[in-house]
Amino acid sequence: MIDTANAVQAKSAQANPLVALISEGQSVWLDYITRELVRGGELKRLIEEDGLRGMTSNPTIFQKAISGGGAYDDQIRELVREGRAAPEIFEAVAVQDIQEACDVFRPVYDATEGKDGFVSIEVSPKLAYDTNATIEEARRLWKKVSRPNLFVKVPGTDAGAPAIRQLLSEGLNINITLLFSIRNHERVMWAYIEALEDRVSRGEPIDRIASVASFFVSRVDTLVDKLLQQKIEQSEDDSESEGLRGLLGKAAIANAKLAHQRYKEVFGGERFKRLEGQGARVQRPLWASTSTKNPEYSDVMYVENLIGPETVNTMPMETIEAFRDHGRVSRTLDTGLEEARRVLDELESVGISYEAVTRQLEEEGVQKFSDSYDELLEGVEEKRRQIA
Repeated sequence: MIDTANAVQAKSAQANPLVALISEGQSVWLDYITRELVRGGELKRLIEEDGLRGMTSNPTIFQKAISGGGAYDDQIRELVREGRAAPEIFEAVAVQDIQEACDVFRPVYDATEGKDGFVSIEVSPKLAYDTNATIEEARRLWKKVSRPNLFVKVPGTDAGAPAIRQLLSEGLNINITLLFSIRNHERVMWAYIEALEDRVSRGEPIDRIASVASFFVSRVDTLVDKLLQQKIEQSEDDSESEGLRGLLGKAAIANAKLAHQRYKEVFGGERFKRLEGQGARVQRPLWASTSTKNPEYSDVMYVENLIGPETVNTMPMETIEAFRDHGRVSRTLDTGLEEARRVLDELESVGISYEAVTRQLEEEGVQKFSDSYDELLEGVEEKRRQIA
């Protein structure tokens, strides 16, 4: 029976690049949620046919889902009758979607013994710079959704890092979001390890504590390419311009590969090995923002170039469909490391500061999610008024 199942999976992997990623140790998650997707059977099909192993959400995704049709109108109508305000309506809608998605993914969670099968809900982006408020909201969402295969998303900001350690030490599963720099990525890896050590010191189990570190990819190229183009336009030296053009579209993948190298060092160290002996799992890197923004680049470049074991790639639907159609699968994550270092060094040498770029991206990321949250509440309020 096992041999037959393996043969079926091998045949499926040959036909479907998404399934083939599993053989390289990478999990595919979907960066998208709608009620129709969850209830209509499409999510179950993606799990069964494409090997989908998880799902992420954020205010932008919910804003599009709620404003995109009438799937939520009945529930919103009932909540209006109860006298709920727009923020309460959104939370009730989001919690129900997340609960139902968790239930669809529960067989994956059970089959992988708690490694995969997770669905993520995000704390309000308005709290990104407030440690205590983040902790309180994460606790409340965790209790409200009440599913073991839930991830609560917390931003990896200066204020988010201590919240992450506290929440993990309490036994919540945490998806750390909005990571752009290797420094911030390392900080949340240690927050995870320290949280596990806290639990061990109290005699509490650590074998089912889960965490992923969502390292954003394509947005790095979007900003760095913009800065490079400005320098190309200002340059009067053909050789200099050619060198600058050679750096276009290279920063994001280089950044992610070097972050992964630091991940291997941290989780390959003695401090984590002691925890691993007590059942701890690594905090997997999750490649986020993997849709290609520049039409001149391959639409699967942020998947093909970041394939490796013990990682997750969360993709929007269009990237999943593109990779299913023409993705190529081979282990790429730990190749070209010298080239990756060269790219970041050369960017510094031409005046593009890594520190400034990653700081700007974090600030913009918080602002974009905050703006989406405002738009979402405006949309809910409009629906509330119409129904009322």
